[in-house]
Amino acid sequence: MDTDSRSIEERLAAIEKKVDDTYRSSEKMRKYFLWTLIVTLVLVVLPLFILPFVIPVFLQSVIPPGL
Repeated sequence: MDTDSRSIEERLAAIEKKVDDTYRSSEKMRKYFLWTLIVTLVLVVLPLFILPFVIPVFLQSVIPPGL
């Protein structure tokens, strides 16, 4: 009976290690996706909001007034 309980404890320890490894891996992926979202917002979405304000200023500097 003692060997059975020891075997079960070893299996539980192995399962616990696998669960911990999986948790660490999923946390790394979560952080990766978070930073991917932040970079996407900064590089794609933010310029789309700024562009309508920049285009008129650019056009006024390129095209002289009165045309």
